[in-house]
Amino acid sequence: SPSRARIPDMPTLETIARNASSDEIVDLIDGGSGPGTLRFETSGDVAVATLTFSDPSFGNSSGGTATANAITSDTNAAGGTIAKASAYDSTGAKIIEFTVGIAASGEEIEMSSLTIGAGDTVSVSSLTITTPASDA
Repeated sequence: SPSRARIPDMPTLETIARNASSDEIVDLIDGGSGPGTLRFETSGDVAVATLTFSDPSFGNSSGGTATANAITSDTNAAGGTIAKASAYDSTGAKIIEFTVGIAASGEEIEMSSLTIGAGDTVSVSSLTITTPASDA
């Protein structure tokens, strides 16, 4: 009978591959003719606050992690209850969706509050996108 090798669910990626993956993802945010946006949204996809990435949005990846350049705050938020955040390119194409929770929640983006008033300022102090070595 023939021998069959088991292929793991996710191979272990070397750093060069992790960097390439993270760089490709963040390069999509730079698509179009201007900067991308980070939009905090309700569960119904309604914008609560829209922040603007720098152009380019992220620096080159290191160790599989791309770190965002400065993100401009939304100083006049629409307001609402944040359920998630999404990064869009300048044409409005959604590139990636993040989970959002309060500080120490362990979510991908942590906020001091998920309830935002109309006219409030919403800011992000740092944001990274990481490609892990494996899913194990």
